[in-house]
Amino acid sequence: MTRQKDNRPRELPAVVTYLGMEARPKGTPPPPPLLKTALLKCEHPPVHFYRYLYDTIGQPYFWVERRLWSDDKLKAFLANDRILIYVLYVAGVPAGMAELDFREPGIGQISYFGLTQEFIGRRIGPWLLHQTVELCWAEPIKRLLVNTCTLDHKKALATYQRAGFTAYARAERVVLVPADFPKR
Repeated sequence: MTRQKDNRPRELPAVVTYLGMEARPKGTPPPPPLLKTALLKCEHPPVHFYRYLYDTIGQPYFWVERRLWSDDKLKAFLANDRILIYVLYVAGVPAGMAELDFREPGIGQISYFGLTQEFIGRRIGPWLLHQTVELCWAEPIKRLLVNTCTLDHKKALATYQRAGFTAYARAERVVLVPADFPKR
């Protein structure tokens, strides 16, 4: 007897922590990495490049939302001038990204933020987050938001809090992961 493949999405429980920042942080910034780095703004990146970053960085943390979007929907989203994508390069290699959303007046949202696996644990994350926060506060905002969940990197919440974010809400949710999505 042959076993039929189960194509139903997996349900992963997660606790989401919502964090905010009301003013640009005044503390000492983290030291820059002792590597050749460049943080570049992508102006309307092609869908395939965005998908590469999103999938490479987000796969271990079950980033699935943008994977479910059609190419046309993603292209239109990326064409919005209030959506900014920054890519961190280390020695010429894409090493991280920050997706920033300024569509709501006065509010900045770090929608996606992370590093590729090869660059985690090298003290780059806090520095990249500081750079990202500075880029956000260069915009005309009164509040900066980010959220993280228990599926993210184990140090994500603490890193956001050290950067000056304060938790204001928590919620339980279920992430529906497509059946063909790799398991941890």
